[in-house]
Amino acid sequence: MTSTLVRRHRPRPSSSWTTDAHARTRDWAEIQERMLVPLYEAVYERLDVGAGTRLLGLGCGSGLALLIAAARGAAVCGVDTDERRLDLARERLTAAGAPDGRARPARLGLGGPESPCVREAATDAAFTVVTAFEPLSALGAGSPGATVSAAASALAAAAADTERDGAVVLAGWGPPERCATSDVLRVGARLADPMCAPGYRREVPPPTRWRPCGRDDLEELAARAGLRPDGSGRVACPFGYADMDSAVRGLLSTRLFDAAERATDPTQVRKEITEALHPHQRADGTVWMPNVFRYLICRA
Repeated sequence: MTSTLVRRHRPRPSSSWTTDAHARTRDWAEIQERMLVPLYEAVYERLDVGAGTRLLGLGCGSGLALLIAAARGAAVCGVDTDERRLDLARERLTAAGAPDGRARPARLGLGGPESPCVREAATDAAFTVVTAFEPLSALGAGSPGATVSAAASALAAAAADTERDGAVVLAGWGPPERCATSDVLRVGARLADPMCAPGYRREVPPPTRWRPCGRDDLEELAARAGLRPDGSGRVACPFGYADMDSAVRGLLSTRLFDAAERATDPTQVRKEITEALHPHQRADGTVWMPNVFRYLICRA
């Protein structure tokens, strides 16, 4: 395991989604987000992201993908619906938060392509690259149809601010049989089923829940957004954790178990995640799950 994927973290018991949202956000930034670094780097390398690139990150989270692009010389703009994650992105892109102590100018805003920061950045010049690295299952909440419609609308709006033939990148989980984490994520999907909890009250909007990506999901999403596919690729993104506690905290920070916690209770969710992770725990206590992610490059 590399130091990028496996780090030692101070033990802290996971708590409910209602009482420890800030800790969950930190767990995302410190434990989980780095698992997708191979995906970010593969896309940036293929598109030759660097000086002269104007990049818009949809669902930029706590800003790691933006930081990597900015370190390559790109001008970056990012939006997300989670204000806590955006606060961490701002921290990372300042001199105090950057690994090398250098500030990376960036425009960051709450929301989607309609955010004022996007409008401001697009006024200066059109974007050359738009990324939606968040797996398709987490681009929105609710039914699959509603999720795809919302994602397609956001991508179409972002493409309108992209230069002609600019790249729009979509990403998602690879085939479930090639993603060891799928077995663990199915736990959350099962517990989130209202049939598993008679007292469950459906919320509007309902919380995000995981679902496997179909073979043509990214292409169908691109078609609905009016984008033209122009190549794709697969990237190995293993999920590696220093110990079982870090693995559980990292997975809970994805927000893909929020619906399960609301339908049942956090203690049960943590217990069942732990049980699902046992086959992936090594003799030294580390947890390792090979995964494949897929990306699709489109043209606006």
